Amino acid sequence: MNIDHLRHANPAAFWDRAIPYARWVEAAEKQQEMWDGYYRRARAPNDLVERARRIGGRWRFLVIAEDWCGDAFNTIPFLQRFVDAVDGWEMRLIRRDANPELMNRYLTEGARSIPVVVVLDETGAEAAWWGPRPEELQAYFQAQRGRRERADLYRELRTWYVRDRGRTTLEEVLDLLEGRESEAA
Repeated sequence: MNIDHLRHANPAAFWDRAIPYARWVEAAEKQQEMWDGYYRRARAPNDLVERARRIGGRWRFLVIAEDWCGDAFNTIPFLQRFVDAVDGWEMRLIRRDANPELMNRYLTEGARSIPVVVVLDETGAEAAWWGPRPEELQAYFQAQRGRRERADLYRELRTWYVRDRGRTTLEEVLDLLEGRESEAA
């Protein structure tokens, strides 16, 4: 199957199909308590919020996910809290499996790994994208995959996420935006 045309799907065209975080949680068929619980405990670190405010501008974060995904519910609630703390920033979520034409644009080594955070500027143009895990954790996962029992590996990933409290994800998203801003200057 030729999927070249799918790689050109405009992410901004999916914004209106995406839903706000609260509706995502309400509609979750799996892991609803994880999505809700992580969001209730999540905090936006003040130093990162200040960095975000210095970037300025209006940014939209289109998150491609599924409600069953552990990497998603370990990162995206923190991103939502962060977006909530910065004026002019907005986030919505969209299902990966219902939108393959969008997901195929953001493959990780050929896989439909999630979550993916697509950052759109105020014109709707794609500014950057992040996913599916913080770089350090993704490198560890890639190195250990196939060498360790799946259950043990995922337990280690969950422990890493609990200790990190979303900070690395937020820093990496900010780094992308700051890099975008410095390129524009």
